Amino acid sequence: MTAPPDVAAVHRRTLATLVAGQAVGAVGITIGIATASLLARDLSGSEKQAGLAQTCQVLGAAVASYLLARLMSRRGRRVGLTTGYLLGALGALVIVWSGVLGSMPVLLVGATLLGSTTAANNGARYAATDLAPPVSRGRSLSLVVWATTLGAVAGPNLTGPASALAGRLGVPALTGPFLLGSIGMLLAALVVWVFLRPDPLLLARARVGVTGVPPRGTSWARVSEVLSQRPTVRSAVVALAAAHAVMVAVMVMTPLHMQHGGAQLRVIGLVISVHVLGMFAFAPLVGWAVDRLGRPPVLAAGGVVLLVALLLSGRSPEGSSWQILVGLFLLGVGWSLATVAASTIIASEVPLDVRTDVQGGSDLVMGVSAAAAGGLAGLIVGSWGYPALNLFAALLATGVLAAAYAAGRAGGPGDLAVTDS
Repeated sequence: MTAPPDVAAVHRRTLATLVAGQAVGAVGITIGIATASLLARDLSGSEKQAGLAQTCQVLGAAVASYLLARLMSRRGRRVGLTTGYLLGALGALVIVWSGVLGSMPVLLVGATLLGSTTAANNGARYAATDLAPPVSRGRSLSLVVWATTLGAVAGPNLTGPASALAGRLGVPALTGPFLLGSIGMLLAALVVWVFLRPDPLLLARARVGVTGVPPRGTSWARVSEVLSQRPTVRSAVVALAAAHAVMVAVMVMTPLHMQHGGAQLRVIGLVISVHVLGMFAFAPLVGWAVDRLGRPPVLAAGGVVLLVALLLSGRSPEGSSWQILVGLFLLGVGWSLATVAASTIIASEVPLDVRTDVQGGSDLVMGVSAAAAGGLAGLIVGSWGYPALNLFAALLATGVLAAAYAAGRAGGPGDLAVTDS
């Protein structure tokens, strides 16, 4: 008879594995941020279509989040996360191929597949909470979010060298970042597949008696029951969607706004790196605040910071400026505050038997909202300019504040005892 595993030790190993996977995988998913819209513009011949690549990536992440959540529900986190990273690596290579062919449709297919890596990263933040003690779920989740900093800040700054490498290999310069990115995603898949043992979700279920393989179909009645009974969870889903839509809409069009003013590619990459730094670097502090101060207050702080960021970036001149640098940094910080707080609500207040379904569904809503906002961003900038885009995003940011207010008024059951009912 084998001894039961030391849950605390397994949790520590899980966090270490997820941190390592996020660090290398983040290089893959962020290295092409600064060039995706430029590549889409060149292949399509239209600035109004420049945001389509990022929009397809976000939409692909939304669909993959749901599908990978279903796979995790049946097979565990390890299989689901590995699958996401492998599909993302394939998407990056398809994007390189699109540049060689000069094909916009192929680019959009590759960008959609690339979104699977974003979905895997999103799933990893929830995997960090499967075995976490209730009092530290925010910190566990935020540690994995923070790990993205290790690769994500380096990713955009590798844009220049990656483009030079692409030239030596005979492929378009703007596809070089995706070539290097595919390597990062493959390494992330290898780390998770080898080291994420035992599977944290399957072990958490076994501890509370949730055994066996869930049915293939999503238990929509069970999900609806949870959402109807827990207004804080509904508020968290709204906040995730609104914050992510704001961040994506402004981020995808910033490279174009800067290039219009003559900013060099390396400067654009630096601004995106600072933005990504804001998204991830302070996540442990955000997680501590969530655990100590409460989720609704941190969520509200995220909404306020997003509005300040939009005011600065909306007033920035074309090219490089301190306004765009600080604005994009604060855009990342506001996203971090809102995302960590809302995700912790979902991780803490949804019963274990339906948790992956709710997590996948919330990320699906989050991704679809961001994809729609990203698609509109190109049209808004092409028709009315970059300041109008920030005004549009400010309307979405008020949704984060409204969700925080609703969550605070509703309260919450706290860290629920997980059940199999």
